[in-house]
Amino acid sequence: MMRSLYLYILDSLADWEPGYVLAELRSGRYLRDPSYQYDVILCGRSMDAVTTMGGLYLSPDVLISDIHPSAGDVLLLPGADTWLDPSQQQTLATVGRLLGEGMTVAAICGATLGLASAGLLDNRPHTSNDLAVLTMFCPAYHGKEYYVDEPAVTDGNLITASGLAPVEFAYHLFKKLEVMNPTTLEAWHGLYSVRKPEYFYALMGSLPGPR
Repeated sequence: MMRSLYLYILDSLADWEPGYVLAELRSGRYLRDPSYQYDVILCGRSMDAVTTMGGLYLSPDVLISDIHPSAGDVLLLPGADTWLDPSQQQTLATVGRLLGEGMTVAAICGATLGLASAGLLDNRPHTSNDLAVLTMFCPAYHGKEYYVDEPAVTDGNLITASGLAPVEFAYHLFKKLEVMNPTTLEAWHGLYSVRKPEYFYALMGSLPGPR
């Protein structure tokens, strides 16, 4: 059964940040079993269309509040300039519910500010663009002692990442979901982070025969 990858869409969405995740989980090209590929579902706080930072006009398929996850489903929260708008408060309450239900949630860049503003990072290891950014823009944030100065951090079913680390963001999510063989995952990460040809050949060599 195909699993669902819910991409939360909002105005000013940073198009490039979820790109690696979407490409690999949707295509299944490097997954250890192609049947593990995900069905991408756009979700929003309303059914109104949004415009991304890159000018794409996207319409939600479902409301985020209507998500009732099945095993293996993922909620992807991309960065945007609008995460601290009061209009996102109900969305963040829904994210808190989904985390409590055990759904894997992956948040990058501005989405981590939204989580911080809602108190969802106060008691668990996490990262963001910078600790000073969280404390400056999120007065309700009280998770300083749990901040980890790394490109991406996994804590249970929550993954957080800096907006400068979309590769590490994807790497942490793929590792959490166990959708790639370990050798494939490490070669993939090496290729997109170090950009040396030997990682490409290692990646190709890690795959089974015709798929």
